[in-house]
Amino acid sequence: MPQAVIPTPGSELAAWWADAVVYQIYPRSFSDANGDGLGDLRGVTERLDYLKRLGVDAVWLSPFYRSPQADAGYDVADYRAVDPIFGTLQDFDAMLEQAHGLGLKVIVDLVPNHTSDEHAWFQEALASPPGSPARERYIFRPGKDQEPGSGDGLLPPNNWQSIFGGPAWTRTTEPDGTPGEWYLHLFDTKQPDLNWDNPEVHEEMESVLRFWLDRGVDGFRVDVAHGLVKEEGLPDWAGAAAMVEGQQAGHHESGDAPGAHTDAEEPHRAPTPDAPASPYLDQDGVHEIYREWHQVLAEYDGDRMMVAEAWVEPAERLARYIRKDEMQQAFNFDFLLAGWDAARMAVAIEDSLVSAATVGASSTWVLSNHDTVRHASRFGLKDPTTFPKGIGKEDEQPDQQLGLTRARAATLVSLALPGSAYVYQGEELGLPEHTTLPDTARQDPSFFRTLGAERGRDGCRVPLPWRSDAPGYGFSSAQQSAAPWLPQPPSFGELAADLQDGVESSTLELYRSALDLRRRYSLGSGSFSWADAHDPGNGVLAFQNRDVLVMANMGTVPVAVPEGYAVLLSSIYDVGNLASVPTDSAVYLVATGTGA
Repeated sequence: MPQAVIPTPGSELAAWWADAVVYQIYPRSFSDANGDGLGDLRGVTERLDYLKRLGVDAVWLSPFYRSPQADAGYDVADYRAVDPIFGTLQDFDAMLEQAHGLGLKVIVDLVPNHTSDEHAWFQEALASPPGSPARERYIFRPGKDQEPGSGDGLLPPNNWQSIFGGPAWTRTTEPDGTPGEWYLHLFDTKQPDLNWDNPEVHEEMESVLRFWLDRGVDGFRVDVAHGLVKEEGLPDWAGAAAMVEGQQAGHHESGDAPGAHTDAEEPHRAPTPDAPASPYLDQDGVHEIYREWHQVLAEYDGDRMMVAEAWVEPAERLARYIRKDEMQQAFNFDFLLAGWDAARMAVAIEDSLVSAATVGASSTWVLSNHDTVRHASRFGLKDPTTFPKGIGKEDEQPDQQLGLTRARAATLVSLALPGSAYVYQGEELGLPEHTTLPDTARQDPSFFRTLGAERGRDGCRVPLPWRSDAPGYGFSSAQQSAAPWLPQPPSFGELAADLQDGVESSTLELYRSALDLRRRYSLGSGSFSWADAHDPGNGVLAFQNRDVLVMANMGTVPVAVPEGYAVLLSSIYDVGNLASVPTDSAVYLVATGTGA
């Protein structure tokens, strides 16, 4: 018999997002309709039928706003305009209309922590004197004196480090050519942080929310949701935050390059439920912002939603973001960070469910996104719990087949858990990281700001392969097309969507089958209890959700299937009447006589 049920109050929520499967689209790498080598909104529209057939409920689009693209669109110059490389506002409206016609919800990215340095506000700030209202929209400060009383301000206001590497402050040059104040940028120099102590910033971002809500979007993924508010006084801090807590700088000789930092070199303070981890992340003041936004969304029908990108620990602090008057969801990065390890994954699952239950929310489950090495590659490393900041050709190369085998199994686990699941584009094809991408092709600012110590995120952002026999593997649907903006590895040709469509053993068909079973058995709105077969110490993860028993074998020996159960789905194909669960695999089981 199953063990005690862990409460899942989120399963009782009637809103669409509570158990939705959301597909993340990274627009520049999804599908190119005009042949310029960059994905675009028309390309998204052309592939919506594919996503509907896959079985997802919603799509989330990474930024497509007007931007100089210093950080692939996360440096926004105009929150109300589509960048010409992605199309027009009319293209967005057409995409949204077709998605809704297919029954797909649409979530867009919101980037409220910073703007581009080419945003009209920042350009006005640079042209304005210190202390002016224009500068108060950002975080400008005078520098520290190099020597007491010298007044030259040569040192930055504090010692904060950019998440992309190097100092988090850049000094301005005044219109007359003299050195001026410093401005804060937690990321690239071209991404100045907004000052959320300024009411004008609140008013502007609420206006942006309404602009897209009025157009009909169903929700927002909030970028760096834990970073908007900084500790009063901007005190020095001995630590250094990372984009992904727990990431490692990688196994290569350039790890001590100037400006680079690793968790080993600068350990984080362990956060507690009552204290933030740093003076510029997870400050309590962010919650008032999300209470304001919650009220804005409540003005609209259709259960509009927000999901927080908040790399916050422990789980109790993350749960604060999804209280009933704040956001609806937050990404569960503990699950992503657990890696291929039954014990770590079990802790992440239980902690997430328990913490979400304290605020009556549903959990989310995610294995990959545009900021992390793809899990099909991470799981093929010698230590499948590590999280390198990119993988280069000089680094350990994953076992591609082993990584894919484990990734397929982990997918069955994530899609069977109660709550909402997020799928990163291409994972349904089993795509690996591009681990031999030439440095000359890299574009991620973190690669350049750390002088290559961090390989960066380009390897997970490589354009998708749609047709094995076409140039660029069919990334562009145009008759004449430029090469994709990032080169694709040869392995993508073997994993192209056209070669997997209808092939029973393919990863694409595995996803379709798992998503179909998720709907048929209502697993997203289901229950959860650890099963008798659960034995994480020996690598066995086993839980019951409604009528489905899920078993994943992360150990070293096969594990017997309990008597009286039949296999609904296995991560390895052609299993027949499976008597045991092989290593590096997972199965869905049902008791015989219950619809197998």
